[in-house]
Amino acid sequence: MILAAGLSPAWQQTVVLDRLETGAVNRATEVRWCASGKVLNVGLALHALSSSPFLGTAPRGTLDCRTLALVGGTTGAAIRREFAERKVAARWIDAAHPTRVCTTILDRTTGRTTELVENAGTISSVELDAFRLAFREEAKLAQIVVLTGSLPAGAPPTLYCDLMRHVAGRVILDCQGEPLLAALAARPFVVKPNREELGRTLGRAIDTDNDLHSAMREMNARGAEWVVVTHGKHRVWISSANSLHAIDPPSVELVNPIGSGDCLAAGIAIGIAAGHALPDAAALGVAVAAENVRHLLPAQIDPVAVAGLLTTLRVAVFTVQRRETPHAER
Repeated sequence: MILAAGLSPAWQQTVVLDRLETGAVNRATEVRWCASGKVLNVGLALHALSSSPFLGTAPRGTLDCRTLALVGGTTGAAIRREFAERKVAARWIDAAHPTRVCTTILDRTTGRTTELVENAGTISSVELDAFRLAFREEAKLAQIVVLTGSLPAGAPPTLYCDLMRHVAGRVILDCQGEPLLAALAARPFVVKPNREELGRTLGRAIDTDNDLHSAMREMNARGAEWVVVTHGKHRVWISSANSLHAIDPPSVELVNPIGSGDCLAAGIAIGIAAGHALPDAAALGVAVAAENVRHLLPAQIDPVAVAGLLTTLRVAVFTVQRRETPHAER
């Protein structure tokens, strides 16, 4: 079983404009609503991939994927309905605060997206205890756990580290800052920040690839078995203590990039469940992320399209030294 767990889901509004003009009245050509936020994006992508041929030797159609999240209010009710209608397995913790609303504005003229992000409401000690208990129960059955998203006010920065101590399987961790640094003590199997998040976490600029590789090696030394770093449409880097790999994403039509990092995490989880080595699991994640950007709404994944994209990808292997140079591909 793969468990996606997090405390900051969102009810997402996607607004399409012919052109965004700040300080003016903007009339939308299309408005869509859906369940989103990092944990829900991961859960939806896992569901789409769970009965796919990417499971390799695993029995098709038997991989259980579940989502655990905190939801409340009318927006939380809408999320519950969407998951039920799409038959996505989930366990919900009731929250006193309504689930936040985040808005994506797509400018069709420029192709740019603008995000308006509402912070999650403060979590109470009762809600936090309920989440911890539910997590321990679900994680007992999980081969892989994806812990993802920012922590709401009221949650200790050590929460992910504390939760990981109840996980027997492998953990994919997608967060940043103090929660990420604290969690390294529990030795996550994969950490997946983007380049900007990694720089903020370590408190330094990452201007060059050498800067990036040094930062990744530091994360490995602090406890992460693997580090996967994304940078939008640019090269994805993957490191362990003694290896360095890279994958160039395929060129695809960009519709909406929101949720692509979450879809990458889901693809990695599916790849690990199928028994792939981490660099090859990351290649599957890159293909899933590329498929995501071709859709208006996040995590609307077509496994057949992912399979096609995956055939175009190669994992480059680099020599680990001060100045890395590629020496092979597979």
